[in-house]
Amino acid sequence: MTARTVRLLASLAFAVVVAACTSFYEIPIETPIQPKLDVSAFQRVLVAGFVAGGTEDVDANQETVRLLRSQLRTKSNLKVIEADALPLLSILNERDGVGSVAPLAPVSFPAADGQEASPQPAPQAQTTRQEEPKIKNEKDLEQYERIFADVSYWKKIGEEYQQPLIITGTILFVPHSKAGIVQREREFYDSFGRRRVEPVRAYMERKGYILQPKFVFIDGRTGTVLYSERFREERLYSPQQNTPALSSYFELMDQILPSFLSTLSTQKIRGTRVLLK
Repeated sequence: MTARTVRLLASLAFAVVVAACTSFYEIPIETPIQPKLDVSAFQRVLVAGFVAGGTEDVDANQETVRLLRSQLRTKSNLKVIEADALPLLSILNERDGVGSVAPLAPVSFPAADGQEASPQPAPQAQTTRQEEPKIKNEKDLEQYERIFADVSYWKKIGEEYQQPLIITGTILFVPHSKAGIVQREREFYDSFGRRRVEPVRAYMERKGYILQPKFVFIDGRTGTVLYSERFREERLYSPQQNTPALSSYFELMDQILPSFLSTLSTQKIRGTRVLLK
């Protein structure tokens, strides 16, 4: 018996079985997905804070800390530590002395007799203004990522909060625009009053946002990085939509959260299976 004959007989047998079944039904199933990171050694998690950049319409550091803590409370077995978010950007600027006010340039003032007086030296800056430099893109963020390799700093943070799993990283949330041909659906009614929908292609300038988080997981006992992962999501809106930056931020984070949660907790993918009677 050749292989071809065997396959033919198997197909016929399957067809007979299917024909014998008079009905079928679907059953819901859940498939567990094992976490990427083993966090069994930790009982607590600290979402410490993020180096954030991009638009100033959203405080990406505070919003990300609040959102991740909220998700972890309900979708992980770790106890979430409530603490103020670390201003990592300010901490790094203070270390590097960024933000010091430069002495003002000498200014000339007319003398009382109408002759120009010699320039007066500018006074020394009395205080240091902690102005945070603008972070507009990934390249700007790269110079701040060295803080995640500072083992002694994170070990100290871990000792302060009883050696939890520490979550930190970078967040870049920037406006984005794109122009080009897009396809959309156009609704109309024909001469008989019937509703019709047909695809149309049109040139459109759309605006939106790009969200690029990098999550870094640090062992609070040793201060070393256990795992890190980058994400990128973008969303564009038609000119008729007036979407606030904060709404777009949450829309984009909704796309990223399942992958973030799957790093440290078991997630379940829901689906269905068809059974024959």
